[in-house]
Amino acid sequence: QVQVVESGGGLVQAGGSLRLSCAASGVRFSINAMGWYRQAPGKQRELVATITRRGSTNYADCVKGRFTISRDNAKNTMYLQMNSLKPEDTAVYYCNVHIDVLTRDYWGQGTQVTVSS
Repeated sequence: QVQVVESGGGLVQAGGSLRLSCAASGVRFSINAMGWYRQAPGKQRELVATITRRGSTNYADCVKGRFTISRDNAKNTMYLQMNSLKPEDTAVYYCNVHIDVLTRDYWGQGTQVTVSS
């Protein structure tokens, strides 16, 4: 059925950059909103950034000015450009896909981002 796959995670030194990708497949309806969430060990999952189909974005305060979310509607793909990474950005990053007509959310398996000091 619907499959959501993240990629692009890895190990980066503080101050470095990573670009995450999220590809959704098997979707028969328009994806209304997509977002990135992250969860560090022992912490709750938190919202990082969201983007609507028309490109309206929202960012957590701690990533504003450093992260940029974007999407390619034709490819059902979303990206997260992460610059000036900090050790506190270390977490598993998850892609969320929301389809209004189905009133459903789909999640990817997560991709690990590790920022060393």
